[in-house]
Amino acid sequence: MVAPRPLFPDDEPPALHARAVDNLAFIRETMERAGSFTAVSGWGEAAVGVSAICAAVIAGYQRSVEMWLLVWTAEALLSLLLVGWSIGRTARAANVPMLSGPGRNCILGFSPPAFVAAVLTGVLYRAGVPGLIPGMWLMLYGTGVVTGGTFTVKIVPVMGVCFMAVGALALVAPVAWGGWFMAAGFGLLHIIFGVVIARRYGG
Repeated sequence: MVAPRPLFPDDEPPALHARAVDNLAFIRETMERAGSFTAVSGWGEAAVGVSAICAAVIAGYQRSVEMWLLVWTAEALLSLLLVGWSIGRTARAANVPMLSGPGRNCILGFSPPAFVAAVLTGVLYRAGVPGLIPGMWLMLYGTGVVTGGTFTVKIVPVMGVCFMAVGALALVAPVAWGGWFMAAGFGLLHIIFGVVIARRYGG
């Protein structure tokens, strides 16, 4: 009597398993690209706002443009450290990868306006019009928040638009008001939106 042949050849189950793994990996990668980066830290944003208000106070006492720029450059570096640490902490808690999918897109969206702001800072300083720097910083930071924030929670691009509005006002207001606009934008807006993000989305 002839033994019945198996329904599938011996090599079929591994092949099916391999294809299933490949399909799951493709689906996961597609979802990461289409999803949102939800590890935005509201309390981190609020901390940046507090440090920016302190920087605005310190910068207001400086007697030279160079020292004013130095204070705000130090504040920018401190803000990067605060945001990086807080987002990393939130991402680890939520098991969300920082440098893949939406997280990477968020960084790539924010980077070009930040690079342009750095270049224009030197250009405006050399041109002898440093009074335009606060408005330029606020507008380009807002632009970066809008473009990068497209891949995060919905309220982040709204914050970017508010930064752009404050920057536009700073560009048409008297130069002496620049410090107040910096405090209002980088300080108060970060605190307000940071608290809202923390309450709505956690972190």
